[in-house]
Amino acid sequence: MRMYLVDAFTDTAFAGNPAGVVLLDAPADEAWMQRVAAELKHSETAFVVPSGQPKSLRWFTPTTEVDLCGHATLATAHVLGGEQVFTTRSGELRCTAENGRVAMEFPADPPQPADVDVSAGLPGVVAEHVARGVSDILVVLGDASEVRTVRPDLGVLAALDARCVIVTAPGDHPGADFVSRVFGPAVGVPEDPVTGSAHCTLAPYWSARLGRTELTGEQASARGGVVHTALDGDRVRLSGSAVTVVEGELLV
Repeated sequence: MRMYLVDAFTDTAFAGNPAGVVLLDAPADEAWMQRVAAELKHSETAFVVPSGQPKSLRWFTPTTEVDLCGHATLATAHVLGGEQVFTTRSGELRCTAENGRVAMEFPADPPQPADVDVSAGLPGVVAEHVARGVSDILVVLGDASEVRTVRPDLGVLAALDARCVIVTAPGDHPGADFVSRVFGPAVGVPEDPVTGSAHCTLAPYWSARLGRTELTGEQASARGGVVHTALDGDRVRLSGSAVTVVEGELLV
């Protein structure tokens, strides 16, 4: 079967967030998909059945299946091209790929204030605000430099009741309204290079704070990436570029 490696949320190879995309002839065994994802070692690998409409789409980290993944969805839509509708564990997702850019409609996940002590997991920084989305904890810091330099205690973060911990602050240059980093040791991803699904929480928070529905986020990981967001009621449109770096055949 055909397999691709795609760098998502970037227009430059070897940047953004790499994702595996496997095109299936029919729904596959969960244990087999998990082994493939562990073999590829990317933060997520997408498995899609291209026949039919909507198309079945699932995502696996090296250790577990997840309910929602933005960058691997973008990578899948980039590989397939055109307009796509996927059926997933998070409902129906619509994507459009055109001229190297992919736009995706995701459910918005506005964070609610939460009484969670993250100080031990994020030593050396002071959280101005802590909130929760459906799956993730959002931690707002006062300055982008703190986001860029924070050195989390991944063991402590892994013990929190959350898929990921999102650390964010206002942007520090004209091309970014906000910056973020995302840590997911609980699901086998110490730091995710660029996290589309985290922007389902980041977009509502920053749109409310900045008073604008269309924003640009920079995920300040070592690889780095850019996610454009547009909030529309209970939906958020995420968009970004992608680059295919490997195309081949999965033999097992």
